[in-house]
Amino acid sequence: MERLHKYMARTGIASRRRCEQLIASGLVKVNGETVTRPGILVDPSEAKVEINGKTIKETEAKIYLALYKPRNYVTTLHDPQGRRKVTDLIKDIPHRLFPVGRLDYDSEGLLLLTNDGQLTYLITHPSHRIPKTYLAWVEGNPSSEELSMMTEGILLSDGWTSPAKVSLQRNTKYGSLLKITIYEGRKRQIRRMCDQIGHSVKRLKRISIGQLKINGLKPGQHRFLTLEEIEQLKKSAGILS
Repeated sequence: MERLHKYMARTGIASRRRCEQLIASGLVKVNGETVTRPGILVDPSEAKVEINGKTIKETEAKIYLALYKPRNYVTTLHDPQGRRKVTDLIKDIPHRLFPVGRLDYDSEGLLLLTNDGQLTYLITHPSHRIPKTYLAWVEGNPSSEELSMMTEGILLSDGWTSPAKVSLQRNTKYGSLLKITIYEGRKRQIRRMCDQIGHSVKRLKRISIGQLKINGLKPGQHRFLTLEEIEQLKKSAGILS
């Protein structure tokens, strides 16, 4: 037997605190009966637990990993050129994980890896507009007009980009540092946007996906997401309200 809220959290639906809230709100049924006490005992092998009419079940443990992808690694699982893969950096994890979205071979920064196919699909689907923030070191010093072009949307070979958030962090004689947030995931999008205004990217680092941040990680390092971070990602993707 197991406490209901602990069993729910173990299936990966949400954090324990959020599961307690769902139960207290009357959104959870056990064997067809609405329950409002998180601490009731259930038999996971026999109980039918529903949230908003949807049955939850124990499946393969869901793993969520934040990785600082170094430069000169590919995010694909197979590379015909034999280049190093990000999965080479997580050989200590006994699960088959998949990168969520892409990060260019010559770019670095935050990469999310998981075996949660539903979350992967929803995060990468453009309709959810999950913000992704980057630091871009570019050649030259972009003018305010050029930065406005990126902010308002810029015409690339595959069409107009959606409006972005762009702010100048630093100007030097060697180039400029830009902070750029985009809401779509086209191939090499930021590099192409910067090329279009005449300021090529020298270095590109992703620092956040939604509210998930790279804080504390060094190139090649990874960590497991907290339950709160997982819940926040699921909210952003529309899995949780």
